[in-house]
Amino acid sequence: MLVLVAPGQGSQTPGFLTEWLELPGAADRVAAWSDAIGLDLAHYGTKADADAIRDTAVAQPLLVAAGLLSASALGDIAPGAVAGHSVGEITAAALAGVLDDTAALSLVRKRGLAMADAAAITETGMAALLGGDPEVTVKHLEKLGLTPANINGAGQIVAAGTKEQIAALEADKPEGVRRVVALQVAGAFHTHHMGPAVDTLAQAAKALTPADPTVAYVSNKDGEAVATGTEVLERLVGQVANPVRWDLCMETFKELGVTALLELCPGGTLTGLAKRALPGVKTLALKTPADLEAARELVAEHAA
Repeated sequence: MLVLVAPGQGSQTPGFLTEWLELPGAADRVAAWSDAIGLDLAHYGTKADADAIRDTAVAQPLLVAAGLLSASALGDIAPGAVAGHSVGEITAAALAGVLDDTAALSLVRKRGLAMADAAAITETGMAALLGGDPEVTVKHLEKLGLTPANINGAGQIVAAGTKEQIAALEADKPEGVRRVVALQVAGAFHTHHMGPAVDTLAQAAKALTPADPTVAYVSNKDGEAVATGTEVLERLVGQVANPVRWDLCMETFKELGVTALLELCPGGTLTGLAKRALPGVKTLALKTPADLEAARELVAEHAA
């Protein structure tokens, strides 16, 4: 059984779409998406620097476009389940047939703008903590006023809060934590700081007509497989200001009997977590089109 997963914000790097746009039909497809959402995705995916693509309003639609483009390059495949980390959930919703590609990109464009506006209210950020006991770490974060915004499993928790709170964390690490690594994101996502974005996204969601998922859609909220498109959309809205439980998503992958995990472009982060948390599950990250042959072999071996 194959699970197809889409990475979240922070996984983008300058020029990462360049080779993908050389595939037949890719440039035209991305140009149409760009026109639909009023953002030059090809420019940001090929020529923009790290600071430009760190902008939340740019990074989020760029990542969804990359995920959809790399998925389409695989051809017609039948994963047993799909999931995405944070903004990757919108990619997963499109892969599951809940939203069409244009609707997904329109929603993520509004999500990115709303979250950028919310992040501008207070200077906030996020940092990954490597190592340590999760219970000890969470208590320490709460003592410092930080939120465990991403509980990723495999010994990784991402803290979010104000810049001052992040600085205090760097000076006072939880017991057992080896490193605190600042993330290349522009706000404290999945915390109360994103509250204003929830209302904006809820209004945007009202204009959409979601379909029910055609494959198991595993949600960041609690790792549960969601059966209806309406609930998927409701969860996408609420998740902006609530923690990502990727650890629970991976537990569900185990329960579903997943034997292989394929991470869409720009892959790497989620396969790294899976290698540590899902022993025996084959993993592959789609980074460039050069990975497509190996990905198709994995699909042929593990997809329905």
